[in-house]
Amino acid sequence: MARRIGSRYTAHQILGRGSAGTVWLGEGPEGPVAIKLLREDLSSDQELVGRFVQERTALLGLEHPHVVSVRDLVVDGNDLALVMDLVRGTDLRTRLDRERRLAPEAAVAIAADVADGLAAAHAAGVVHRDVKPENVLLDMQGPLGPGGSHRALLTDFGVAKLIDTPRRTRASKIIGTPDYLAPEIVEGLPPRAAVDIYALATVLYELLAGFTPFGGGHPGAVLRRHVTETVVPLPGIPDELWQLLVQCLAKAPASRLRASELAARLRELLPLLAGMPPLDVDEPDTDEAEEAAEELSGAAPAAGQPVRRRGAVPLVPGARPSDSNRDTHTSMRVPAPDELAGGARGTARAPRAAGAPRPGSARNRAVTRRRRLTLAVAATLLTAAGVATWLTTTDDTPPPPPDMENSAPAAP
Repeated sequence: MARRIGSRYTAHQILGRGSAGTVWLGEGPEGPVAIKLLREDLSSDQELVGRFVQERTALLGLEHPHVVSVRDLVVDGNDLALVMDLVRGTDLRTRLDRERRLAPEAAVAIAADVADGLAAAHAAGVVHRDVKPENVLLDMQGPLGPGGSHRALLTDFGVAKLIDTPRRTRASKIIGTPDYLAPEIVEGLPPRAAVDIYALATVLYELLAGFTPFGGGHPGAVLRRHVTETVVPLPGIPDELWQLLVQCLAKAPASRLRASELAARLRELLPLLAGMPPLDVDEPDTDEAEEAAEELSGAAPAAGQPVRRRGAVPLVPGARPSDSNRDTHTSMRVPAPDELAGGARGTARAPRAAGAPRPGSARNRAVTRRRRLTLAVAATLLTAAGVATWLTTTDDTPPPPPDMENSAPAAP
């Protein structure tokens, strides 16, 4: 059913849902548009509406080939909407769900496009704060780029900032998507341009590997890993690309590249990656509860069944990783220093080789049990061998002399 958005736009059908609202296919004076209608609880917040109006100039002035332009901001009664260019294509999350991981050349080309868009935004003083595959759109109608990639455009600029009002999130709260949050946000520092670089490097890692470097499990554990863990290497990629990833995933914001530098470095690597197939990397740990159930039953995944992989954390109970309607934003307490440090109260993991089980995980416990069982069987076999040897030895010895006390003649 069509609905009016302000006096100039009409929303016809829903294209998708996100944590902040619903995206509609709409029509305006200049033709088709995409309309992001924010949630009612957001539109009724007068403080947010004020910030919405204040951000209008910055958002409307952000024009770049790799940014989905905001054409208008509408405040009309209970409606609070961003009117954006309509991109004929899909989002990067949908492609990842379909292909699992991309060839390095295509992955790097997409990341370079996004970095170009971020460079323009940062130059205009705008920090995205929620770079993730769901917010990267692929233009299916344009020409193909390196590795058969479609032109990538970054969307949803300003939405995370609008939601993160002082009244909604105090200094002890975090707004964002756990898998892509930079360590300084987890530690409660204000977000600067470097948080977008960290998030984009996380997305590139995910495009190459099929999973994020610090994801999996409870969101609180994911946040701690961003602060405490070292990223696990990806075998099979050129060292130049790996060093670039490591630099942009640095814990210290000042160590990361600027967006313009990252875009240039990524494009320099494209000839080196031409023709490389998608990486063949070990899947990370599956869900611990699922692993435990499989261990108890002794069952392995059926042939042809997809293996659950660690990806973006869905925060809506029951939501599947491929559910584009899931709410991936969260507002969480900033972990205390002792929790971030790991140890008895924390869940930080020591760096480990790719494919190695995480200490304390169900997979690690299963490996430990198998080792103990193997040692026990070996000990039993050795014991049995020792008994058999003793019996063989005793069969070859002469019988002992008769018991003189029992064989002595009776006294007269």
